[in-house]
Amino acid sequence: MAIDKHTMQVVDGSSAIFTDRTIVGVLTGVVNASGGAGVAITTAVTFSEPLPPVYAVFVTPSQFAWASVSAKTSAGFNVVLTPIAANSIAAGTFDVLVVA
Repeated sequence: MAIDKHTMQVVDGSSAIFTDRTIVGVLTGVVNASGGAGVAITTAVTFSEPLPPVYAVFVTPSQFAWASVSAKTSAGFNVVLTPIAANSIAAGTFDVLVVA
């Protein structure tokens, strides 16, 4: 559901992609697989609508892991969960925030 915005302030020094709107996408509870000790797990993330050409992605894993994003396209992107030290990634979830 689109929410009309009438006022928007962009922090000095930041790069606004759009001057007339902000695009936000949120997915909570995205399921990730498990992996062996020291093995990174990659999960494809998609939305029901195309993403803009340039966007930022913020990931919050539900476990102790490094989260990174790769292969960004208008169709979606990959979230890579990398275990810290020799730990393993457990089957679990992560949350995603997309801002453009």
